[in-house]
Amino acid sequence: MNLYERVIMVFRSLANSFVSKFEDPVKMTEVAIRDLKKDFDESMQNFAKVKAISIGAKKEAESKTHIAKDYEQKAVLLLKKAKNGELDKNEAERLAGEAIKKKNEILADVARINSEAKSYDEMLLKMEKKINELKNQIQKWEGEYQSLKARAVVAKTSKKVNKQLSSISYDSTTALLDEMKNKITEEENIALAYQDTAAIGVSNLDDEIDKALGCDAETLKELETLKNNLIETKSDDTADEIKRLKEELDK
Repeated sequence: MNLYERVIMVFRSLANSFVSKFEDPVKMTEVAIRDLKKDFDESMQNFAKVKAISIGAKKEAESKTHIAKDYEQKAVLLLKKAKNGELDKNEAERLAGEAIKKKNEILADVARINSEAKSYDEMLLKMEKKINELKNQIQKWEGEYQSLKARAVVAKTSKKVNKQLSSISYDSTTALLDEMKNKITEEENIALAYQDTAAIGVSNLDDEIDKALGCDAETLKELETLKNNLIETKSDDTADEIKRLKEELDK
């Protein structure tokens, strides 16, 4: 089973769990995406390991190719020495044959390694394609998850607000507000009543004084003037002034 099929199975299992267990879909989606990211990280690690093996195989093939060429050059040198009389011909041909044999063995190994390296490269291409598909799918699911998470928060909040609003009695609230308005109006009226009472008290006092004096408005005005004059009059003239005032009042 490849990685992509595993991803599909995870989400199918997730969907079935939603239906059967009625668990929180936001949390479960978050867990599912986290598990997929974990699988993605593991896939990347495996990809890196295969890539390292492929690179090592290519380096090994290259190194052995150089060794094979070196054996071939040695065989040529042996034959040249035999041709120049520097080495016994039979011995030179024997050693040259062994060198060529060794070269062919190494080249056969190089061919095997190159074949394995090629299969590694093909595997890497497939893995890279699947990993990119998984990466794009995770990004898509993450975007949908964030959108759904935001919608879930809004829906939950709206549900709570609507529930609170539905539990409020508008009639009772209106009655309470009306009662509060009446109470405030009553307090305001009482304040105005005290203000009027204070004014009435002052007026009654003036009326009582006027009644006791038996004076009209003009007389009161004259008395006020005389009071002011009394304040400015010398103390030895006070008795005479009071006597004069009494005589005027008796007229």
